[in-house]
Amino acid sequence: MSLDLTTLTIKKAHDMLMSGETTAPALAKAYLDVIAAKNPDIHAYLEVYDNVMIQAEFAQKRIDAKENVTMLTGIPLAIKDNITVKGYKASAASKILENYVAPYDATVITKLQRGSGAVLIGRVNMDEFAMGGSTENSAFGATKNPVDTSRVPGGSSGGSAAAVAMEGALGALGSDTGGSIRQPASFTGIVGLKPTYGSVSRYGLMAMASSLDVIGPITKTVEDAEILFNAIKGKDVMDATSRDADSYAPATKSSYTIGVPRGFLKEGVDPDVLADFESALERLKAQGHTIKDIELPYLPYSLAVYYILMPAEVSSNLARLDGVKYGSLKEGKNLLEDYLLTRGSFFGKEARRRIMLGTYVLSAGYADAYYNKAGYVRRLIQEDFTKAFADVDAIATPVSPTPAFKIGERSANPLQMYLADIFTVGANLARIPAISIPSGTVEREGANGAKSNMPVGLHLMAPEFGESILFDIGKKFYK
Repeated sequence: MSLDLTTLTIKKAHDMLMSGETTAPALAKAYLDVIAAKNPDIHAYLEVYDNVMIQAEFAQKRIDAKENVTMLTGIPLAIKDNITVKGYKASAASKILENYVAPYDATVITKLQRGSGAVLIGRVNMDEFAMGGSTENSAFGATKNPVDTSRVPGGSSGGSAAAVAMEGALGALGSDTGGSIRQPASFTGIVGLKPTYGSVSRYGLMAMASSLDVIGPITKTVEDAEILFNAIKGKDVMDATSRDADSYAPATKSSYTIGVPRGFLKEGVDPDVLADFESALERLKAQGHTIKDIELPYLPYSLAVYYILMPAEVSSNLARLDGVKYGSLKEGKNLLEDYLLTRGSFFGKEARRRIMLGTYVLSAGYADAYYNKAGYVRRLIQEDFTKAFADVDAIATPVSPTPAFKIGERSANPLQMYLADIFTVGANLARIPAISIPSGTVEREGANGAKSNMPVGLHLMAPEFGESILFDIGKKFYK
């Protein structure tokens, strides 16, 4: 029996596996066939694991024995290349870690594979060390958007989004530092969740900016995102920043008050995207939700704050990659030259740019002027959200000011690329959960002059550990 992967979700696949309508090996084989056909063009996967069918057979044994079966048992998933899987490469899409083989499983991998019985298909492409918004910064080549291959899939988790969007996996893990799950989900017409900071262990995630990074799910539906999040969340002794929520109880309201910071939406947003956003608000209103204008006076400073704090943490975290401890090495005449040649040769342009910027804002004489001041404004932004959530249950904005742009269109203009994060970085700075859900499409010029209907997303934010609010609103949005 052939499987229609275009209509398949994690929930549907689970039901089919439980009823015997299909098997875990058959499901895995169907996705491997799609990858073999589509990946040479899309370039979502950097590596398909050699033990996929073995994993699927183990999952089927659990299903047949009806032992330790979860919603993810036998479900094929893709893993972003900055999350470690024992015995397999984890390069963070960088030449400096091109041949690095992970010696241990990330906590999320242990939970998915051993705990839930999921089938890990392979590692997927990304912007190098998660630095970028288009997946063009990978040392191993750009990933294309399956909706329109002349356009980017977003980033930095572009490979994760492309894998799901091209039917190359039922779900994927990404990481989100400033929008890296939500923006590619929006660009490819699927769902992406950035959980509350600390709700998912970062043990085994290659750090970009430690106070901002979060692992989260990319899926086809909100229900699937909830299933995947529930499997990976929780406090972990291996991650001191991980936390347990006081309660992850399901949301019980029949309707919500949703705040809209309209003062933040005045400039720089594509008119078609703004029109789709207003249409989404009308849809929410028709479903019984209350739409309320709110003020977030310090939110306009979030992008500037982010692009000071994030490079500073990048500079610190990537200092360990010097060719001596691990990773690629280019030898010079002495130790200093080893460092200079290795880092200069194996880090890509965007990684070098952010390392240098971060080193500058942390340097003597500038830390007070930039880094410390940015930390102070970050606290003001957090207070903005705290005050807003006293009056509203969730906050809505577009995910990105534009739909997916063409490959190469912004490569020469980093500032224009950074502006794509304007609506998403605030949630990372405030450490609150946020989700991107498909809200519509806008017409753009596609490949060979044809027209493409490019997806755009609705961005919803909730208070800390308020994921249940996002799931509830998101699931009702499609009813």
